[in-house]
Amino acid sequence: MEDLMRYLDGLHPEQHPLLLELQQHGRKDGVPIVSRETGRFLSVMVHMMQANRILEIGTGYGYSTLWMALAQPQLGRIWTIDPDSERTSVALSYFQRAGEDDYITIFNQDTLELMNSFQVRNLDIVFIDADREHYREYLELAIPMLKLSGIVVIDDCLVGGLDEFNAYFLSHPALDATILPIGNGTGIGARIK
Repeated sequence: MEDLMRYLDGLHPEQHPLLLELQQHGRKDGVPIVSRETGRFLSVMVHMMQANRILEIGTGYGYSTLWMALAQPQLGRIWTIDPDSERTSVALSYFQRAGEDDYITIFNQDTLELMNSFQVRNLDIVFIDADREHYREYLELAIPMLKLSGIVVIDDCLVGGLDEFNAYFLSHPALDATILPIGNGTGIGARIK
């Protein structure tokens, strides 16, 4: 598998220099970030949908946020939630350097509390990559925020301990969903009702 990943990495064009720097920064500080393959997947989804209304749950250092922001059409918006203000201050510095900070709003609040009162609807994408014990709650709050045909993307689906959530996600009546072996497992579901 490693040989295959190296092969594919060699085929892709170089990633944006700030993404590479941010990836290295996260590794150095031991802050978890999505895989490069997951970042590419998010970028393709944003380009494909011309997604201009994105909610991200779990900012961290903003690596996945930046992948999506660089793929968004002009004047697109990303709202990202992470209660850890030290991590999001690092993220903000990268957003500013990329010239994307005017299009990204960071909330340093309790995620469930904010999602319960979040007024934005008709989102194109909701990306979930936060504390996995709340994935089911995040999913239930996220689905009504999506437009019909909007997608929810969930990271780390193939990390241990998510069997019950994965079964729930794949059989959710409001979604056409699957889990792909990208990164640590990437769930994707389109809202169908």
